[in-house]
Amino acid sequence: MLTPMRFDLTDLRLFLAVLDAGSITHGAAEAGLSLAAASERLRDMEAAGKVALLERGRRGVTATAAGEALAHHARIILRQMAQMRGELGEHASGLRATVQVAANTAALSEFLPQRLGPWMAANPRIDVALKERQSAEVARAVTSGLAEIGILSDAVDTSGLVLRPFAVDRLVAVAPHGHPLTASKRIAFAEILHEQVVGLAGGALQEHIDAQAARMGARLKMRVRMPSFDGICHMVAAGVGLGVVPEMAARRCGRSMKLMRLRLTDAWTTRRLAVCVQHEEELTPPARALFAFLASDGCAPASPGN
Repeated sequence: MLTPMRFDLTDLRLFLAVLDAGSITHGAAEAGLSLAAASERLRDMEAAGKVALLERGRRGVTATAAGEALAHHARIILRQMAQMRGELGEHASGLRATVQVAANTAALSEFLPQRLGPWMAANPRIDVALKERQSAEVARAVTSGLAEIGILSDAVDTSGLVLRPFAVDRLVAVAPHGHPLTASKRIAFAEILHEQVVGLAGGALQEHIDAQAARMGARLKMRVRMPSFDGICHMVAAGVGLGVVPEMAARRCGRSMKLMRLRLTDAWTTRRLAVCVQHEEELTPPARALFAFLASDGCAPASPGN
């Protein structure tokens, strides 16, 4: 029975974060705890219940049957706590609220700033905590309750989530003027594998691109990694190498740089982005308002009271 167990909200958030990451180290970081503190909490949780909650293996950690049961109840509890805070917030003068949003790289860098800005300006008491994740990780974060709203590619497994269209994200190759590949306006990603490349300095999108190369049994010939799409385009325009960036970034940079944009023919380079939640009716009022706004193509800044 769970009744005598004394798990606090930090314990529950930590446990879900560990399951989401498949790693105690990464889960601890996600929960804002040191590895030592997180490990001690997990041991205490198992000792309190007198049952193993995690299977620890060489490839990470997974939940036992008891752990799955705990995760189920933890999601319900955290969801109810968020809902309670949201409802109380409607009656508290001046109280601030925060909406947790996880988004993939393209959404975070190319679509959200112009869509989110007007809404936040119209709702000055609501903050948004943004986290960059790969689309599959976004889905897991929303499912596990670590994020209230997610923006992801609908090509990943989104079963159990409520989806609304958000944007179409096309990845394109960028090359300097005069590069041999610019003789054609459409190329396959495989043609880039033989070229020098400029990539992102980390981030979910670059991990996705690297994974596509790995599926082809290759590794990108990376010359330098830049912190932004604009940085990639500057390097490409200077002749350092080729790049793969969202089409919106390529169009923006192409207006001021000597840059050629090449359509990639691979199916995975065209992604339909969706905004998602787990249970729309269980969202806090601020999260519900933001979800409705993002799902409406940013037409009008809805307020939490609507």
